[in-house]
Order: sequence, then C-alpha cells, then structure tokens
Amino acid sequence: KSSAKSLRVTIGEAFERLHRLLRERQKAMLEELEADTARTLSDIEHKIQRYSHQLRKVQEGTQILQERLAEADKHVFLAGVASLSERLKGKIHETNLTYEDFPTSKYMGPLQFTIWKSLFQDIHPVPAALTLDPGTAHHRLILSDDCTIVAYGNLHPQPLQDSPKRFDVEVSVLGAQAFGAGVHYWEVVVSEKTQWVLGLAHEAVSRKGSIQILPSRGFYCIVMHDGNQYSACTEPWTRLNVKGKLEKVGVFLDYDKGLLIFYNADDMSWLYTFRERFPGKLCSYFSPGQSHANGKNVQPLRINTVRI
Repeated sequence: KSSAKSLRVTIGEAFERLHRLLRERQKAMLEELEADTARTLSDIEHKIQRYSHQLRKVQEGTQILQERLAEADKHVFLAGVASLSERLKGKIHETNLTYEDFPTSKYMGPLQFTIWKSLFQDIHPVPAALTLDPGTAHHRLILSDDCTIVAYGNLHPQPLQDSPKRFDVEVSVLGAQAFGAGVHYWEVVVSEKTQWVLGLAHEAVSRKGSIQILPSRGFYCIVMHDGNQYSACTEPWTRLNVKGKLEKVGVFLDYDKGLLIFYNADDMSWLYTFRERFPGKLCSYFSPGQSHANGKNVQPLRINTVRI
C-alpha cells in the first residue's frame, strides 16, 4: 500500500507536469495568435486608408472628366484627360485587400505534432545521444565513425593495441559515458538479430578472459539467445515474457534509486527491472554477438538517437 501510494504521487506529478507544459504552450500560442491578428488587422486598416485616399483621387478625376465632357471642343477635352492622367500618375497603386498574409497555416496543419515537438524540449529524460568507447572494443568488433553502431566483423581481427580496458574474449564494448548519479535513458536498435546482450556494467569490471555476465560480476543485462528467446542475466537467468520480436530496447537508469529498467521501446512495455545498490560508476554495455557464415546475426547494434 505504501508503494502504491508513492507511485500514485509519482504518476500524478508526471501528468501534472505534462498538463502544465501543455497549458503553457496553449497560452503562448494563443498570445502569438492575438499578436498576429492585431498586426494583420493593422496592416489591413492601413491598406484600406490608402485605398480610400486613392479612391477619392479617382472620384475627383472622374468628376473633372464629366465636367469636361460637356465642353464642345474635343481638343480641349483630350487635353484635359492628358493633364488629369499626368496629375494622377504615381498616385494610384494596386492594393490587395485580401488576408493572405495572415499566418493561418502556422496554427493549422499537424498541430498536435507541432506541439509534441515543442514539448520534447522540456521532457526529461529523452533518449540520450550515447557513444561507444573504441578503447574497450573487442578486436573483432567494427564501430561506425560516430561510434554509435557496432557490428561483429567476420574477416580478420583488427590490429588494435591491447590495453587493460579492452575486452579480449567477450565480443563486447562499453559506452564512453559513465553514470554515477541521476536519471538516464537510451535506446538501442536490435532489429533482425538472433543474439545480443545489452545493459550496464561497472566501470571497473574485468575485461580479460571469459566473463560471466551476472550482477555479482558487475553486469546488469538482458540477453537475446537461440534466435527468439529473451532472458535477464540473473542467477539463474530469468526468462522474459516478450510478445513478438524486439526491434528496439529502451534502458532506463535511476542511479540514486538503484533502478535499472528495460523496455520494449516501440510501445514502452516493461521487460525487466534490476534493483541494486550500485557501488560505483556504471557504463552502458553492448555485445552484438558473433555473426555466422550463413548470414545470421550480421546486423549491428545501433544506439537510437532521437533528433527533434
């Protein structure tokens, strides 16, 4: 009951923040609309004044022409027309009285999507732009130039300098960012793979030799194995109830509360939760698994960066 009460408060605060952000966006958008309306009406009023002034000039000219028409001498009449034309030259301008300049499209179109994009700037956490640490990568792994994609290379080991930081047996790599506090979230695309391991590892885990991916060894991970099976790397493994095949995995860390939660990032359905008292800084952990000559598991793991 205590946990449920606390969670009700957490849920209420989260929704209230969204409501507040929406109200603020609505107020700002309505104020902007009022400003655009006032500016457009002022412009139309100015155009009407110009149009009225020009209309008076034309009416005056028409009156003069009507008076000249009564004159018998056509030469005098034509001279008067020429004189009037010269007087009005440069004083009559085309005036557009439509409201095409009013920015209606700014307040129409995909309005909800526009609002969501503006909200995205204030929502926390959002998928972090993590990168991989090349200095920790197993020599069989190939990283993209921006260090956001990792794949297993089948051809030859890369001539990389060995160091205590580098995994030499497990085909693994750590993230470049270390977490020692706060709330963090990131997503990893795992499409079309038959094997992978994802999660967190203590910054000081052993990188040499065969490694057990277990909490007691400093690893907090979930694994895909045997093509379509998912488990949490606990002691023993805990089978996960996953409907269908995961395309994208979300990883949420609340370091201070000792929470590490995995999600199906496509619909944010829950997969597994580690509750730990973390003894030190943590790094994200990635293993794309070995690919095979038959073409299985050749797809990479890719950190999903949401750009808005």
